[in-house]
Order: sequence, then C-alpha cells, then structure tokens
Amino acid sequence: MPAELSARVPAGQRGAGRDDVRLLVTRGAAVSHHAFRELPGQLRAGDVLVVNTSATLPAAVNGRVGGDRVVVHFSTRGEDGRWAVELRAPAASGATAPRPGGPAGAVVRLPGGRELVLEEPLGPAVGARLWWARVPDRVPELLRRYGRPIRYAYTERDQPLSAYQTVFAVPAPDGRGSAEMPSAARPFTTALVAELVSRGVQFAPLSLDTGVASAETHEPPYPERFAVPSTTAWLVNAARAAGGRVVAVGTTAVRALESAADAEGVVRPAAGWTDLVVTPRRGVRAVDGLHEPQASHLLMLEAVAGREALRRGYEAALERRYLWHEFGGVHLILPDEEHNPPDCFSNEW
Repeated sequence: MPAELSARVPAGQRGAGRDDVRLLVTRGAAVSHHAFRELPGQLRAGDVLVVNTSATLPAAVNGRVGGDRVVVHFSTRGEDGRWAVELRAPAASGATAPRPGGPAGAVVRLPGGRELVLEEPLGPAVGARLWWARVPDRVPELLRRYGRPIRYAYTERDQPLSAYQTVFAVPAPDGRGSAEMPSAARPFTTALVAELVSRGVQFAPLSLDTGVASAETHEPPYPERFAVPSTTAWLVNAARAAGGRVVAVGTTAVRALESAADAEGVVRPAAGWTDLVVTPRRGVRAVDGLHEPQASHLLMLEAVAGREALRRGYEAALERRYLWHEFGGVHLILPDEEHNPPDCFSNEW
C-alpha cells in the first residue's frame, strides 16, 4: 500500500463530517463505489448490524524506566487485577517506536507518583511485546487524568479521545474498555443510525475489549474479553432463521459473535475471554462477514468473502486511491445473492 494512502487525520478534518468517507461495496466478483452516507441504500429491511459497544480508552501514558522515557500502552485488564502493557519508545514524530520488552522486575514510574512493575511476558518469553504488570489502584482514574489515545506513526498528530470514540460506545462501570478503537463503526453518526432504523435495519450490540495490536509484526490477536447478551443472540438467530443478513461491523464483532456460536451457527448468550482466531480453514458460522489489512484480519476476511473477492476489492481500492486505516474509507462485503455466500461490513482502510 502506498504510504500516501494512509488516512492521517479524522474525516471531519478532511471534509464535512465523520461520515464523509468513501464506501467500497463488493458483491461476489462485482465492485462498486459509493459515499458512506449511501450505506442505507446498500442494506434492506430485516438486515441486522452487529456492533461493538466497547468504549475506547485513553490508553497511552508517559513513563520512565530508569533514565529512559517510555510510553506505556495499557492493553488488557486481567482477572487478577494486573494489566497487560506494552512499553514503547517515544518517537520524534510524536508517535512511538518499538522497544524491547521487559525485563521482569523493571519498575516504570508513572505520573502522579504512581508506578508499575513488569512481572512476566504475555506469550513466549523471547521477544515478548506485552507483559503482565502489577499496577497501581484505580488505573481507569490514571488513564482519565494522564492518558491519551494510542497513536500510530502514520497519523499526523494527536487527536482528542472523541476522535477515537464510536457512536455506539458505552463506558463500562468498572472503567474497562478497548485499548484501540473498534474502528469499523467510526463513520456512523446518530443521523445515519436513525435513517437505518427507519428503513427497518436492526442493530444488535455486543462488546469485545480490544487489546493493543502489533503495528509492526501483525501477530495474531491475544485473548480478549467479550460479552454477547441474550437480546443480540435472539436477534441474530431470528434473522438467520428468516433468511435475513447478519452484517458484522468489523473484526471485533465477528470475533465476539463467532465465539458465542455453536457448530451449527446458533448464537447463545456468552461472556468471558475468547482466544478464537477466524481463518479460512475454520470458517464462519453465525456471521456473514468481516475486515482489515493485517495478517490475522486478512485471514478472517478470506474466511468470509473468499480470496478472489478479497483480491478484487483490494485492487479496486488501490486503483481508486481509497484512504486506509481507522480514519479512512470503508469496505462493505455483501453476498452474491445467486450463490448465497456470507455478508460483511468492515472499516478496512
């Protein structure tokens, strides 16, 4: 992907509003181009949009290890009260760069006189990026006071937390949330949601708290906390039984919903941790789709759409110079009605 196609600022700073992005629609081998505001015309009454309500946290906090400055990315709160964290090196651009993980026992000084202690790597010890850390009490308060959204190097500057919050976000009472924005839902506005509802499109909420992704190595996702409520399970099952389309808004919605589905594709209420990685071999059962141009996400997209449709969509996006990443355009993958494959909604670029 050419570097100039990275979306460096939110859509509202490039045009008229949050929904002022482009929409690439793939139906089997057919590709068409639209504005995101035209989404209601691509859906129909009875479709169910499955959305992630996890709120984005201001998960990046400055710190020091000895005499070195670091940026701590708070990824995931464990059941034992510890947090999985990633230490990054500040970069001249204002973003961050990779830094060797650990070592065990390292003390990270945080603002307000607080500190955390790295205890053990999350995953293989060699080259571990994420570490379990013993943290001060009231981490949500620490993030609210001193944190900012995690920023990638391709973005132009820091943005307020509101730029990384979707219209569906519901803050959790205990302060949990997503280290990184569930970006597929970012272009939605309240006005667009109202129009979709007025046309008979239904919304089914669930939550999956995303951890810190690896922008450099594209490793598979770590276990993440999720919850699929009974109302969403009922809506999805009813839609599928009636021949309706279940349109997942992003990879996080797919991962959560597929984690709650049995081998027959029946969704049941579920909550806990999921380590599911959707691949073409595993396939999808409850969802008719998915998203994103990073390794594990590409496998999920291929499981939903098939390799040929994915190839055509990517070629069309490059040819038409769509913008990519969380502030970029959106890819809607719908089934070829004659061959009845699955459908998907995703913010891919």
